[in-house]
Amino acid sequence: MHRGKGMKFVGDSRIKANNKMPNVPKDYSEYPGKTEAFWPNFLLKEWLIGAVFLIGYLILTVAHPSPLERQADPTDTMYMPVPDWYFLSMYQLLKYQFASGPFNIIGAIIMPGLAMGALMLVPFMDTTKERRPFKRPLPTAFMLLSFAALFYLTWESYVNHDWDKQKIQGAIVEEVEFDTESEGYQIYAGASCIGCHGDAFQGGLGKPLINTGLTADEIVTISHDGVGDMPPGQWDGSDEDLQILAEFIEGLKN
Repeated sequence: MHRGKGMKFVGDSRIKANNKMPNVPKDYSEYPGKTEAFWPNFLLKEWLIGAVFLIGYLILTVAHPSPLERQADPTDTMYMPVPDWYFLSMYQLLKYQFASGPFNIIGAIIMPGLAMGALMLVPFMDTTKERRPFKRPLPTAFMLLSFAALFYLTWESYVNHDWDKQKIQGAIVEEVEFDTESEGYQIYAGASCIGCHGDAFQGGLGKPLINTGLTADEIVTISHDGVGDMPPGQWDGSDEDLQILAEFIEGLKN
């Protein structure tokens, strides 16, 4: 029944107007296991898998938050930055003599560039339809060699790095107020102490000097005899200046 221009009524709601069929995916039952509809069959499975991984990542980030270090200090030339784990292999490569110093371009650009270029060429070098690894010696050997090199360099970088010192130099230390014009700080700034312990006593190669819990006499003894990674004989000033400095450091408390 028609009523008015552009209007059409049907007596049964199950009958589609203009004989349009519903937008349903094609029936692929004739080809079991070979293909399926992209929407919604294939895409729904991809979404479900992606959601599982996303939830897993969220749980990891909540359970193990990213470790933060103290605020970056551009004047601290003794700080030793370390890249994230996936760049440790490159970090280790730059420690070798043939890829460091005047040969940095080899370790930073040429060798990684050759590796990436070889990886991009593998699909063109191996055009066989065979999928079994032992039937594809070239790509299999290349991937095994790449994995072995990455694993070795990453492991070497991890085991040879001083993580305890890294933790100390990156530790977040609460700031303490002190007078930079005081005699104690002037002695500190003029001595070699500032190179390891930082201009604000925040630490670096050496431990932080805030809230040490040491007495002035103990600080004097350590300055002469050393402790831990600090070698003896670091103080080359007068005993009077050392006593003033020790009392100043003893008073660095929050």
